[in-house]
Amino acid sequence: VQLQASGGGLVQAGGSLRLSCAASGRTFSRYAMGWFRQAPGKEREFVAAVSWSGGSTYHADSVKGRFTISRDNAKNTLYLQMNSLKPEDTAIYYCAIFTAPDYSDLTAVYYWGQGTLVTVSS
Repeated sequence: VQLQASGGGLVQAGGSLRLSCAASGRTFSRYAMGWFRQAPGKEREFVAAVSWSGGSTYHADSVKGRFTISRDNAKNTLYLQMNSLKPEDTAIYYCAIFTAPDYSDLTAVYYWGQGTLVTVSS
């Protein structure tokens, strides 16, 4: 099982980035997936989640209206479109697979991917 995150980088405040997370080793289309982030000196926090079908999403208040999570099950890939980035969005972003088709329990992570660093300059 592998979750390969990509798309991070350095961007100015107000800019955009699109993160991708490619899953390999097995199919995860029956499970909800999500993005989390960890800023320097802080605990990992939830960012966004999407149901197994992609039909339902949930975003943390801190990113609502700016970030959009989506998935393409045919490509076994998870996305996070990030717009209007702020310096406080600077963090390592991790993709994750939940243990259920929905995201009713955001602590029930089955597998973590490696992170991708997003740095937003002011």
